[in-house]
Amino acid sequence: MTLNPWRLRLLTELAVYGTVRAVAQRGNLSPSAVSQQLATLERETGTALIERTGRRVRLTAAAVLLAGRSREILALMDATEAELRGLADEPAGTVTLAAFQSAVHALASPAVELLAERHPGVTVVLLELEPHESMPALRRGDADVIITTTDFVGQSLDPAIDLMPIGSDEVVLVLPAGHPLAGHDAVPLSACAGHRWTFDVAGSYMSELATRLCRESGFEPEVICRFNNYMLALRHVEDGGSIALLPRLAVDPRYRVTTRPLTPPVTRRITAAVRRPAGPRPEITAVLTALRAARP
Repeated sequence: MTLNPWRLRLLTELAVYGTVRAVAQRGNLSPSAVSQQLATLERETGTALIERTGRRVRLTAAAVLLAGRSREILALMDATEAELRGLADEPAGTVTLAAFQSAVHALASPAVELLAERHPGVTVVLLELEPHESMPALRRGDADVIITTTDFVGQSLDPAIDLMPIGSDEVVLVLPAGHPLAGHDAVPLSACAGHRWTFDVAGSYMSELATRLCRESGFEPEVICRFNNYMLALRHVEDGGSIALLPRLAVDPRYRVTTRPLTPPVTRRITAAVRRPAGPRPEITAVLTALRAARP
């Protein structure tokens, strides 16, 4: 029996994403091509791997076993390739780096520029993912390194994940220019009761944090806008339509808004996270080193 690593990877993705169509979209393949490769894998193993029920497919017990073993095999192959690359003096390879929105420009992009100068053999694929999205992506293998925050209440820590502290970022009150609260050195959040708010999308880290802080201050926020783009939030505040709580890294100086610290102060911890490798991965180490050097 000879097992093809590419077909094993297709099987592991089918186990994660559940449909042939989803696997095809991720690999820029047609669904029929994926089905053909999985049928070939069945012939290679001499085992039925997929049961079809209408338009959907279900993995057999043998397929579940093989998918689990395949993850171990593919991880070992990746580690071996990294070790071979590590025999050279210069790190090389492709690293997928996912970062939340405000960290893309403040941390990820400067790190990519440093890598281009120091290690031109390392290619970084940059994704924007918020904390509630990036940790699952890291576990699935969709990202190699993530910039996240361990303060996210919906985030469970995994012993198979290594964390590297990067720094902290203050959460500030963002007001239209000339707002009455702008005259304070620091603002208790209770003073903002009765104002209209712009929040991040429901379920996100900043939405959960802002909601909790308002409720702890004794009021239910009147949320009139939800944006997953900080530029839209800043524009709405600039126009006088609302106020917002944003990380300081997210406040673009091009917008005519006023920021004030909260009292008591609120900060979030910024952390890089990687899967614990089976072996050395010099390209991952190079990315982490660049992130440390790029932090503000």
